[in-house]
Amino acid sequence: MTAAGVRMWPSSKAAALRLLKLRQLRRSSTAVRRLCGSLSPAAPPAWRLLFFGSDHFALESLKLLTANNRSSAGKIVESLEVVTLSPDVPVTRFAQQNQLVVHSWPPDNVDGQFDVGVVVSFGCLLHEGLINKFPYGVLNVHPSLLPRWRGPAPIFHTILQGDAVTGVSIMQIRPHRFDVGPVLNQTLHRVPDTCTADELGAALATKGAKLLMETLATLPQRLAQKMEQREASATFAPKIHSSLSWVMWEDQTCDQIQRLNRAIGSRMPLRTTWKGTTIKLLELVGKCHVSLSDPNRKPVPGSVTYQRESNTLAVC
Repeated sequence: MTAAGVRMWPSSKAAALRLLKLRQLRRSSTAVRRLCGSLSPAAPPAWRLLFFGSDHFALESLKLLTANNRSSAGKIVESLEVVTLSPDVPVTRFAQQNQLVVHSWPPDNVDGQFDVGVVVSFGCLLHEGLINKFPYGVLNVHPSLLPRWRGPAPIFHTILQGDAVTGVSIMQIRPHRFDVGPVLNQTLHRVPDTCTADELGAALATKGAKLLMETLATLPQRLAQKMEQREASATFAPKIHSSLSWVMWEDQTCDQIQRLNRAIGSRMPLRTTWKGTTIKLLELVGKCHVSLSDPNRKPVPGSVTYQRESNTLAVC
C-alpha cells in the first residue's frame, strides 16, 4: 500500500541493484551532456574565449570570432576578450573599435572566466600556469602542415623551399616550446607557382579563421581525437634576418633567387654588390637574353652587365 510522499522500495535485492544502475546511468548521461554541450550542427557549444594575437594574420580569426559572438544564430562564442602585446597592432585597434575588452600581456587574473584560449600569431610563450586556467586548453592557428615548418616564419620558408602544398593546422599548445602540441584539425592549400609570402599569408589567414570556427564548433570531439606530432618529420622555420637578403649569384640558381624574392622581397629588398657598391634590387624580371659585346667570350656565372637603355643589371 502506498501513500502520497512515501517512496516504495523494491521488494528484492536484484530490483534494487537495477534501480541503482539506472540512476548511475542517468547521472553519467547528464555529466556527458554538460561536458560536451549540444554537439549537433544546429546548436554547437558556446565558449567563453580569450584571444591572444597581434598582426593581420591573427586579425582574420578575430573578425570571425567577433561576428559569431554578436550573431543570434549558430552561436559558438558566448563571450570574447583579447590579449595583445602592443597598443599599435591590428588586433588591438580592431578590438578597441569593436568595444572588446583588451588585456595587456600577461593578463592578470583569468581564473574561472574562460573555457578556452586561442593564440594566433602572438609571439610569446604562454606559461604552464596560464594554460591550465583554461578547462579546454589553448588552441593555436598555425600556417603550415605541422610538424612541417614549426617556428615563427612558416610562410616565408614555405616559399623559400618551393613547397607545392602547405596548409593550416589547429593545435593545442603546450608550455616551454612552440608548435609541438597535438593537432586537432588541418586543411590543405596549394601554393601557386608565382605566389608571394604576402599573398600566401592572406590566403592562409582566411582559411585558418574558418578552420578555427569549425574546430570550436566540434571541440570536445576534436580533443578526444587529437593526434600527436611526429618528431621525426619536424622541420623548422626560424625568423628571417637581413643577412638572408644578400644574393649569391655564383651559388644560387635562378629559381632559388626568384623564390627568395617572393618570400622576403616585400619586407626587405634583395641586395648585391656591383663595382664595390651595395645596391638594392627593386625588381627582378626573370630570364632574358643579353647580347654580349664579345660573342666569343663565354659567360661566367655571376657576371654582371649594365644595360644602359633599360637601366638594369643583367646577371648570368
